[in-house]
Amino acid sequence: MSEPSAIAVNPALDPRAFRRALGNFATGVTVVTAATAAGHKVGVTANSFNSVSLDPALILWSLDKRSTSHEVFAEATHFAVNILAADQIELSNNFARPRDDRFAGIAHEPGVGGSPLLLDCSARFDCQKYQQIDGGDHWILIGKVVAFDDFGRSPLLYHQGAYSMVLPHTRMTRREEGQAPSSHFQGRLQHNLYYLMTQALRAYQAGYQPRQLSTGLRTSEARMLMVLENDAGLSLNDLQREVAMPALEIDEAVANLRRKGLVCDRGERVCLTASGVDETEGLWSIAREQQDKVFGAFSAEQIATFKAVLQAVIRG
Repeated sequence: MSEPSAIAVNPALDPRAFRRALGNFATGVTVVTAATAAGHKVGVTANSFNSVSLDPALILWSLDKRSTSHEVFAEATHFAVNILAADQIELSNNFARPRDDRFAGIAHEPGVGGSPLLLDCSARFDCQKYQQIDGGDHWILIGKVVAFDDFGRSPLLYHQGAYSMVLPHTRMTRREEGQAPSSHFQGRLQHNLYYLMTQALRAYQAGYQPRQLSTGLRTSEARMLMVLENDAGLSLNDLQREVAMPALEIDEAVANLRRKGLVCDRGERVCLTASGVDETEGLWSIAREQQDKVFGAFSAEQIATFKAVLQAVIRG
């Protein structure tokens, strides 16, 4: 067996490229809060949360040294980690934007040490400040968990610069001739529409997502181009409404697409360039080919009924 080749290390890593590479690691989304004895409250959106130890119960997260919130976190004796649920995208965006009062209009209750606890989260951890470590351009804050709530709600996820959510990862394998039927669709599961929809989505993505990623575009970038495909142009606020992405990631994705020559600015609107139109047509070709492959065996009437059912479910 040959020895592994050495990895060439670039001493001047491109910060944006490095951050994009880190984005391949899917994480949850948290809002970390704290309050001083005088009642000054702060909260920041963070995906750097992680467990450290069970005994003692320790967790950590990191805070940008440029953050104006650090003064409160440094003074406070406690902080709280609120793990956001899948339907709390707006809450995540609220605490990621610069605002004078991020708690205005946000329902919350005091936790241990006065740290604000947000409602309807997936889980919450009250932490006593345990240790602060210098971590380059961030402070690494370690907390000792003194209380927690586990609500069991499906969490909000963050992957490749876009919000996501949990889907079951059931292995779907073809049954060989003579093999007993899989247990996946026996009993009540075969009649459960939610289960069937999630498994159908997983099967669909298995063929579509690798082809989309083969274009060299991240999921967030491809999603943005397809939203802009009619070349009508959208403002950054419009883009945030149309795509499930944090404002910071929209800014970065637009910058990346602008650098690649795929979008340009027309006043306050982001529009496709000629190259962007070609790239987007390629994305739609991949989408159409996958759709034809999966649904080609169904009649036009069946497809129309299927669309009508999906649209009705989406409208609620």
